Amino acid sequence: MRLILKEIEKSFKDHPVLKGASMTFESGHITGLLGRNGAGKTTLFQVLNGEIPFEKGAFYIEENGQTRPLANGDIGMVYSENILPDFLTGYEFIKFYLDIHQGKESLDPEPFLDQMEFTEEDRHRLIKSYSHGMKTKLSMLTMLIAAPPIMLLDEPLTSLDVVMSEMIKNILRGMQKDHIIILSTHMMDLAKNLCDEIVLLHNGKLRDVEDVGQENFDTYILDALREKEDA
Repeated sequence: MRLILKEIEKSFKDHPVLKGASMTFESGHITGLLGRNGAGKTTLFQVLNGEIPFEKGAFYIEENGQTRPLANGDIGMVYSENILPDFLTGYEFIKFYLDIHQGKESLDPEPFLDQMEFTEEDRHRLIKSYSHGMKTKLSMLTMLIAAPPIMLLDEPLTSLDVVMSEMIKNILRGMQKDHIIILSTHMMDLAKNLCDEIVLLHNGKLRDVEDVGQENFDTYILDALREKEDA
């Protein structure tokens, strides 16, 4: 399965953010999306997730030699700023999320909350009292439950401790075979450690990072992101 982006353009008023972004993402790979703050990583994800309109271009799925537009359930996103119902407890939210996903309504929320190491007390507290890291863990659980073919992760690990970050990395590695996983980050060490491929978003365009070796990786990325728009 492949997710193909063709010449996507997106502007906010008179400010172009995506200027013909094209790239092919394949299942079996965890792709790191690197870019400076404000480069448009979240904007690209929101376009793909159908949250905001775009002016030009197209994106579609290619599967078994056939292409088709994205359908409901094809894509899921974990946000850097988690949007969760603060009036529910963690347990209630996961129970609700299971109930609305066909075939999973009979599942028990407890094993999922155990997987993310929620204490008995925490899982029955209101989400509005959760730390940013706890909300991120809850958002990651929704992704694991829904397991969409395309997973967009917007800075998902920045608020997690070292142990939980490593656990999430291992979960993603276990899922990558049958999913397209794109992870937005500005952390080069995370990209090197977790991702099979690196794509840069710079000056509104996407480009592959060539295999430059671990020793030269940081220098290559920094030099690329310093390039002027007319270079």
